[in-house]
Amino acid sequence: MTIGLDARMYSPKYTGIGRYVAEFVKHAAHLDENNRFTIYLNPEEFETFQEPNDRWTKKKVDIPHYSLKEQTEWYSFLHNEPVDMMYFPHFNVPVRYKKPFVVTIHDLTLHYFPYKEYTPKWTLKKQIQIWVYKFIMKMTVKHAQHIIAISECTKKDLQKEYKVADEKVSVVYEGVPEHFQAENAPSFKGSKGSIVSKPYLIYTGVWRSHKNLLNLLKSFKKLVDKGHDIQLVITGKKDPAYTEIPALIAELELSDRVVLTGFVTDEELISLMSGAVVYVFPSLYEGFGLPPLEAMKLGVPVACSNRASLPEVCLDAALLFDPENVDEISAQIGRFLKKPQLRTEYIEKGKQNLKRFSWEKMTKKILSNLKQDQISGLQKN
Repeated sequence: MTIGLDARMYSPKYTGIGRYVAEFVKHAAHLDENNRFTIYLNPEEFETFQEPNDRWTKKKVDIPHYSLKEQTEWYSFLHNEPVDMMYFPHFNVPVRYKKPFVVTIHDLTLHYFPYKEYTPKWTLKKQIQIWVYKFIMKMTVKHAQHIIAISECTKKDLQKEYKVADEKVSVVYEGVPEHFQAENAPSFKGSKGSIVSKPYLIYTGVWRSHKNLLNLLKSFKKLVDKGHDIQLVITGKKDPAYTEIPALIAELELSDRVVLTGFVTDEELISLMSGAVVYVFPSLYEGFGLPPLEAMKLGVPVACSNRASLPEVCLDAALLFDPENVDEISAQIGRFLKKPQLRTEYIEKGKQNLKRFSWEKMTKKILSNLKQDQISGLQKN
């Protein structure tokens, strides 16, 4: 049988769905020795991608994500493709596509945080985008042979929003990037120079309202006021839409203690994370929450929000806090700062927790669902 793979987001260089797809391809190439795969790649990745064996065929598809072409040209293209089962690693499936397919749904962030950024500005364009997103999600959930949810949290959200039958959704956890190794971390030097001069906390990720960076800054201020001589490093591309972040830093007089790195490479990220005394993740909502696991892989103790999927992913390997309670956030971080032995204890807990996650386990479970639903899908058509 032939499995089609929408790999337009394929990118082994970056985090997120790009890496998710890349890890699936990497492991499926040697785990599945029976089926044939047709992998659809964007022009840039098509040129560099090497088919792992003669059972894999690559095809170039120049159709942007979340575009009108995705719903028209991509649909027409797929409709004529000789595949028995499609696998979409993201929800953006053409709404008219009715052939058998399995889809991975990572989260329902836009259901609960629909562009509610740090500015009150709300445009008609954003309203339309949210409506289109919800419509495509609804059709994808309805037409899928089977759904892969990356956490129990995401599965529950799908059941809450769409009344999906329990047997239609399988929970399959992600893995942790293998190259996150503390012993291989270079010093964070180069063009940015040395950016930290004191023990520091670190947050990694994008700037979005549900990432809860304002409360992180407020809790950090409390720690400084209590006499902790520390810094806070916030990585991620600086977003001019979030003017309240630098404004709050200035208001709290933290400009000499908060480092906004902007975009960093994987090597720089590993170096920064591995050097931190505490990794802090105050998010209000995550479908999975990979960054805390990356910190655990690097031997850094984690203080983390107790919302959404995060308690499920971290279990007892992180100090959890209510992300809307600034005092509680600072108190939990403070426990790590005051008690070095507690840091050691949670570093070990993190190592044990990581044994639950691997890209190979993930790929095996996805392949299992593809094969089972491939047969049922063919029987229905």
